[in-house]
Amino acid sequence: VQLQASGGGLVQVGGSLNLSCAASGSVFSVNDMGWYRQAPGKEREFVATTNYMSGRTHYADSVKGRFTISRDNDKNTVYLQMNSLKPEDTAVYYCAARSSGSYVYTAPYEYHYWGQGTQVTVSS
Repeated sequence: VQLQASGGGLVQVGGSLNLSCAASGSVFSVNDMGWYRQAPGKEREFVATTNYMSGRTHYADSVKGRFTISRDNDKNTVYLQMNSLKPEDTAVYYCAARSSGSYVYTAPYEYHYWGQGTQVTVSS
């Protein structure tokens, strides 16, 4: 499975961005897709995840109510709509995918495939 993330950029505080992650290859094996982010000098942290078939979603507390993860199964694409952006949202955002399982997966090691990352910068 190959993942291609896009949609990052520079935005002012309070602005919005919509990230996309297109999956290709053996997408039939994908069960969950998620978004993570990593700021300079910090560990990679969980942002949101969705189950590809059921649509179940789960968010980190820090983004709940501001970010929305969604999917388009026909396009094999997952989106992350980010609203009310804050300077602390500045990071490289990565999409990830995993095969099989029936739980909510939030740890990076639980994901089998990773995209290349897209930079999001929120300026004040």
